[in-house]
Amino acid sequence: MKYICQICGYVYDEEAEGVPFSELPDDWACPMCRAPKSMFAPEEAAPAERKEAPASGEAYDDDMQRLPPGVLAAIFSNLARGSEKQYKEDQAAAFSRIADCFTAAAAAAGGMDISDIKAIADEDAASLYPAAKKAAEAGKDRGALRACTWGEKTERMIQALVNRYIKEGESFLEDTEVWVCSICGFIYIGDAPPSICPVCKVPDWKFEKAV
Repeated sequence: MKYICQICGYVYDEEAEGVPFSELPDDWACPMCRAPKSMFAPEEAAPAERKEAPASGEAYDDDMQRLPPGVLAAIFSNLARGSEKQYKEDQAAAFSRIADCFTAAAAAAGGMDISDIKAIADEDAASLYPAAKKAAEAGKDRGALRACTWGEKTERMIQALVNRYIKEGESFLEDTEVWVCSICGFIYIGDAPPSICPVCKVPDWKFEKAV
């Protein structure tokens, strides 16, 4: 049986490794992106690639909801990074300015505790990014779709890190560093950044060390 990391795509092959996946310790993590064991799925259960929306268009639910400034800042930041990846400098700059406005609004609204961050991460992973990806597919916007795909994977990693923080406290950050990909926002815990980003595949020099 093979198990696939839902963050970076790393494949754990039980036959090649000689150890059943179920027997790996609970604190085992993906060798490539450090995602926890819970982020792996059996090969046959791995989600299929999304198909492009039909040319005739498909009717999508357009329920509206009010999003907090911090969430909107993250969305526009990801859109800026997606535009940057496609060398669309004007669009990247515009999205960055919007993200900065929402970041300032979030700061003015006051800080959040870990339970607030967990609630936002859970909600984004469950509904925000899937809905945004549907809209991008409907509009055939490849840049937005790529940014949403990156954001969805990064959000899953944030969920894992938040859950670990709730369980272990700040101890799991002792004697190590926190690295953030400047392109997609992926967070990596380790002494040095990965050689390539597990999500957007940029080289390690694109990572910034969190202060």
